[in-house]
Amino acid sequence: MSLDRAVLAFAGFMVLLSVVLTVFVSIYWLWLTAFVGLNLLQSAFTGFCPAAIIFKKLGIKSGTAF
Repeated sequence: MSLDRAVLAFAGFMVLLSVVLTVFVSIYWLWLTAFVGLNLLQSAFTGFCPAAIIFKKLGIKSGTAF
């Protein structure tokens, strides 16, 4: 799995997790969804993605975007 796909999979997992937590725990978990969305948006324009940096340090091979 390339770094790009790992970041997208992680973001998708976090969004789904926050939806489940919102339904079963508290409405305030929607803030996690907003944070993930804003992070994806800023990384699209700046190229800076904290998750990509962490995954790269964990040894996942680079993709084309990060």
